[in-house]
Amino acid sequence: MSDLSRRDLLKTTGLALGLVAGASGSAFAMASKERDPGTLPLKFGGYPFPRLKGLMDGSVPIQGCDVEFVPGKVGDMNTDVFSGKQVRDVTEIGLHPFMLAYANQEFRDYTLLPIFPLRTFRHKSAFIRTDRGIEKPEDLKGKRVSTAGYSSTSLTWLRGILKAEYGLAPKDMQWVIAQGDSSAQTAGKVSAQERVLPEAVPIEVGPPGMDESDLLARGQVDACFHASEPRAFIQGDPNVGRLFPDSRSVEKAWYQKTGIFPIMHGVAIRRSLLEREPWLARAVFDAYSQAKKQDYDFMRKMGWAFSSLPWFSTELEETRRLMGKNFYPYGIGASRKTLEALCRYSHDQGLSSRELKISELFAEQSLEFVES
Repeated sequence: MSDLSRRDLLKTTGLALGLVAGASGSAFAMASKERDPGTLPLKFGGYPFPRLKGLMDGSVPIQGCDVEFVPGKVGDMNTDVFSGKQVRDVTEIGLHPFMLAYANQEFRDYTLLPIFPLRTFRHKSAFIRTDRGIEKPEDLKGKRVSTAGYSSTSLTWLRGILKAEYGLAPKDMQWVIAQGDSSAQTAGKVSAQERVLPEAVPIEVGPPGMDESDLLARGQVDACFHASEPRAFIQGDPNVGRLFPDSRSVEKAWYQKTGIFPIMHGVAIRRSLLEREPWLARAVFDAYSQAKKQDYDFMRKMGWAFSSLPWFSTELEETRRLMGKNFYPYGIGASRKTLEALCRYSHDQGLSSRELKISELFAEQSLEFVES
């Protein structure tokens, strides 16, 4: 693991991870209601994803609880849990930051439930200069790669995939940690767990005043790994493209080969609360699952009308054929291979001090939970 002085170097850079845009949550505000006597007050938080809408508007209750939704961005929620006031009892959290806090800092204030609010494939997250002769992953050997962070969940997945599938190890590239993120306004504050650096990997801090997109657009790096999309790509810079131009086809083939649907975010619950109220694990799991089912039903019946995508229904049908009806699964059983891969990638990349086991990360009573 990196020493403290190396970590402290990055704390001065003002990094922020790219993330999906976080809405204020006002559209999904909890329905106002008076607390019933005997119910447990529960603050939970996350992004206002459609698959969580029922929890946020109160149409899907958490049985036995009087629920208050506290919205947030994942970087801010991570910081709150690991070093802040811990304002939420149940919270969305970056999966890999939680793993690093558990392994490297013996963090035990929260434990995980097998609920995964954000999953996405990661081949799409590698961007390149199109004028550097980079046509395949192996061409990145010896190249300079910018990023707004290093040990985020998304980049840990991407590096693991590139090594497992193409033999491209992190040490084969020169990493440039940018002093800004072109998507910082939607990312929230980066947590210390996302700044962990490995030994034996060439890493430098980029120049002041330049984010990861600036470095790529101005040609100071050859590639960029980004959790979302760098500004230069969004704006259509002709010299910027994806490493995998048809990333959708590559990701589908990889899923068919591995059965892995990468997990980005988990759900953590306050350990002391769960020890007092052990029934709560199942109640929370069932509510998240029911809210997701509600979203599935809406997508099948009316999703095409509310989405601007012209072939929404066709995409949904194709996804169900490839990944099954419950293509966004919760529970350990349906995601064991995915979770084991991330544990392996983290240790192999020199980020977690040891290879973690699923059984220690998740609440014991939740290990056998299956969606009904």
